[in-house]
Amino acid sequence: MFFEAYKTILYSDTLIPDIFITEYMPSMNPESLKVYIYCLFLSKYGKNATVEEFAKSLGMEVDKVKECLANLENLGVLTWKMDGIVLHDLKEKEIKKMYRLKTTSSPEEAVNNCEKNKKRNEIIYTINNSFFQGVMSPSWYTDIDAWFDKYQFDEDVMLALFQYCFDQKGLIKSYIEKVAESWKSRNIRNAFDLDNYSMEQKKFKDVRGAIIKKLKLGRNLTEYEDAYVEKWVMDYKYDFDIIELALRKTTAKSNPNFNYINSIITDWYNHGLKTKEEILMYDAKRKKNSSKRQEVSVPASSAPQQGNFEQRKYDEEYLDSLYENA
Repeated sequence: MFFEAYKTILYSDTLIPDIFITEYMPSMNPESLKVYIYCLFLSKYGKNATVEEFAKSLGMEVDKVKECLANLENLGVLTWKMDGIVLHDLKEKEIKKMYRLKTTSSPEEAVNNCEKNKKRNEIIYTINNSFFQGVMSPSWYTDIDAWFDKYQFDEDVMLALFQYCFDQKGLIKSYIEKVAESWKSRNIRNAFDLDNYSMEQKKFKDVRGAIIKKLKLGRNLTEYEDAYVEKWVMDYKYDFDIIELALRKTTAKSNPNFNYINSIITDWYNHGLKTKEEILMYDAKRKKNSSKRQEVSVPASSAPQQGNFEQRKYDEEYLDSLYENA
């Protein structure tokens, strides 16, 4: 006998891979998530739908649906074609990402790699339990391993990287890589480097807060303004008392900006000025030289010449004629 299963939509389910939840969903906006789930639903039943029908079913604008489909395609979960949408097999995709060809190595390299991998595995295990509740996506393992090689971080630094990103903006891979690039540019490799950087970061935050207070901004600094302050503190090694000298110069400006402040501080740095006293002497000298250049020798104004020409003489007959004509 043949038994045909019968299920109405009331009893059916649309399955979502766990790999999607751990790997793709965190970087997806709510609208795109909504569209993806509906794509899975229609795909399961083999249904056809235009973008307009899609929009009406989800209560969204057509342009918004198109934008979400484009975002999903950029994330790599589907391919949007003119004649339809192809959903990717995310499990197979992750397996291919994890697969890497093995190469031979010498016995010495094998021993070193074994010891190195042991330490890495311990840190990855700690990261998994501390930040992913023990269910970290497989792709994170390969990414972390690649970051070890790319940035040459010690295990303690890699753990600190995850803790810092988790506390700031969350564990988004693009953000983690951005922070890692910043740490690499500042030559952070081990715990000692990280401690020095942490002290500089604290100094940077203190100076940033003081600048906001002095300028009465009433807001946080933008990313570009932060970059200026970071350069003054970490690259130029200037304390706030020096930076404040530049801030005072903005009082004469109707719309002071950080470009103007940066030009002043960078000029000091380029001239090798390191202390407040050196800067005050430098500014005083510049002001004095500027005043000298502006001094223009103005000749004394010539008064009307008197007594240096021969007075014209008129006889009485000439004067009498003028009177009669008048």
